[in-house]
Amino acid sequence: MTHKREIQGTVVKIAGDKTATILVERRVMHPRYHKVVKRFKKYLIHDEKNELKVGDEVVAVECRPISKRKAFRLKSIVGAE
Repeated sequence: MTHKREIQGTVVKIAGDKTATILVERRVMHPRYHKVVKRFKKYLIHDEKNELKVGDEVVAVECRPISKRKAFRLKSIVGAE
């Protein structure tokens, strides 16, 4: 059994049927100034039941490519708005 990557983020957009865009934030140390800075990345995730709303906090798990940019599927909703 292989390890699947999990990401946690906030839904920022419902992008068509069974698709949502989530914003994932990570904190990294700046190489020169040694200050913790935020880095953001957006991912498209597959929402089979169309149950997500903008503002929900979700966990997504890596899966086979579903489309050109969509390779994560919804695992659970952590917090609903």
